[in-house]
Amino acid sequence: MNHNPILNSDPASTEYLSHMNDVAKEDVGALVKAQTSYGNSWKQRGGVGAFMMLARKWDRIEQRMGQTPVLLFDSDITFADGGDDGDRFDILQHLMADDRPEGVIDDIRDLRRYLILIESEARAMRIPACAGPARSTVESSDESIHATQ
Repeated sequence: MNHNPILNSDPASTEYLSHMNDVAKEDVGALVKAQTSYGNSWKQRGGVGAFMMLARKWDRIEQRMGQTPVLLFDSDITFADGGDDGDRFDILQHLMADDRPEGVIDDIRDLRRYLILIESEARAMRIPACAGPARSTVESSDESIHATQ
């Protein structure tokens, strides 16, 4: 049961920058731990299999967005069919409504980690387009992230 009132993201806030390094470190830790259990099963069927793995995770997230989260203070959280698409696709509201560890956050984390695996494998294969940072803005972004910590 979630007892949080409905919160809205502040479009002007950059506080999320102070959490990015922790998110990345948690991802790396989870991927290293998963490697000991699952090995290279994620890439066993090649690039097509890796893409389908991403597609399945995205499908799960999209399916969860099929219902509008209804956040009721001091009540059970429910999901209503239909509703305004703006509400239905508000992933931050879904995260607030579904605070279970195996909820929508689990699918978000899995998708992000699979993307890391794919890019890391592409770098290991020395695919030229994946050899390093995508743009020179990465360096300036990295500096601003460290400045917020």
